[in-house]
Amino acid sequence: MNTKISELKQVATNLLSGMLANPHIYSVVSDELGRGQQEQDLIIAAIEMAEILLSKVDNKIEADWESSTS
Repeated sequence: MNTKISELKQVATNLLSGMLANPHIYSVVSDELGRGQQEQDLIIAAIEMAEILLSKVDNKIEADWESSTS
């Protein structure tokens, strides 16, 4: 289970860094030094996106495994 948590953290971190680097998504740093509402919203979005992505990867791997063993 620790591996899943580590994977989730890594993917979420990568997604968040991409969003923060994109001026179309994150154009102005808040006065709260990264602790503002926009930053919190982006963190939540990155975690949710990572969860969905990892779930899809797991489902794909499982489907591929089942099709290869049948």
